[in-house]
Amino acid sequence: MAATGTGLVLTEPRRFERTTFELPEIGDDDGLLRIEACGLCGTDHEQYTGHITAPGPFVPGHEIVGVVEQVGANAAARWGVQVGDRVAVEVFLSCRACEPCLEGAYRRCVRHGVRHFYGFIPSAEAPGLWGGYATHLYLHPDAQLLPVPAGLDPALATVFNPLGAGIRWAVTVPETRPGDVVVVLGPGIRGLAAAAAAKAAGAGFVAMTGLGPRDAERLALAPAFGVDLAIDVATTDPVRALRNETGVLADVVVDVTAKASAAFAQGVRLARAGGTFVVAGTRGAGAGATPGFDPDHLVYKELRVLGALGVDVTAYRAAFDLLASHRFPFADLPRQVVDLSGAESLVALLAGERDGVPPVHGVVAP
Repeated sequence: MAATGTGLVLTEPRRFERTTFELPEIGDDDGLLRIEACGLCGTDHEQYTGHITAPGPFVPGHEIVGVVEQVGANAAARWGVQVGDRVAVEVFLSCRACEPCLEGAYRRCVRHGVRHFYGFIPSAEAPGLWGGYATHLYLHPDAQLLPVPAGLDPALATVFNPLGAGIRWAVTVPETRPGDVVVVLGPGIRGLAAAAAAKAAGAGFVAMTGLGPRDAERLALAPAFGVDLAIDVATTDPVRALRNETGVLADVVVDVTAKASAAFAQGVRLARAGGTFVVAGTRGAGAGATPGFDPDHLVYKELRVLGALGVDVTAYRAAFDLLASHRFPFADLPRQVVDLSGAESLVALLAGERDGVPPVHGVVAP
């Protein structure tokens, strides 16, 4: 009898089906991962609610950490791994041959691109194990793996993804320099990671915004992650608060909010003339108007507005270094870890569709 694994297939919005998959035969160029933990992010609950749609039923989850269970000889040499190694899996696949991949922009890989990545590939595509809500993950020949530092707990290790995003979005993309004033919009795990990354890069002052009671606990955590000023925009004008503390506006603004239509206008107001505004948070399908946004301010301020999609292995490696240093208390974040049977409840909670306060960090441990 063939060996099998189990996964949760999102068959339609708000409907998971527990499914048994036959584990694939592994050849010279691919491998199989036994999943230990998969972190949850905004994409997960937007997939769950249908704000982000896939071309067919699929196993979600893309912040994946696990142990190599099988690996072919060629793949082992290419990835630098052996059976028993704990690794993290890069979200995006890379053919390593097309022009974008050769330039390092493998998110735009001609073969895979932004519609064919872990946590988004239809389960009808063999072998079906393409996401983190499962006991196993198929390691495609075009997969990219990163070693997890020794001693790092698998659930904590899944922070490699949001922390890598924070490094890329708050430091690499805007070219943040020592002494810069940085404002992060949104106090979720990616916001806290962006603040920590900016501070680690030498930012002179870091501010963070949140909105109302739902964000109160997260704003209270912010100082431990390098934030010098936490602002509740429900009660405080963020521009006035920043000027009162620093006397200036921000050199760099990073927007990691999700479905927050007013955040873009706030970011434009917070940036200084000639500043940089990185937009990484999405508004969701049909978001419509952006309250308070006047495009003329982009002209008057000569702002550099940059979109940032995903992360890259360079940022992930830096994220693991920062995690392993324990400089910031990511291990102490309010965290909820569930098995496959609790995944739907946790995702619905994060989506705001269940009563209760969502954790800052949610993890599925199959």
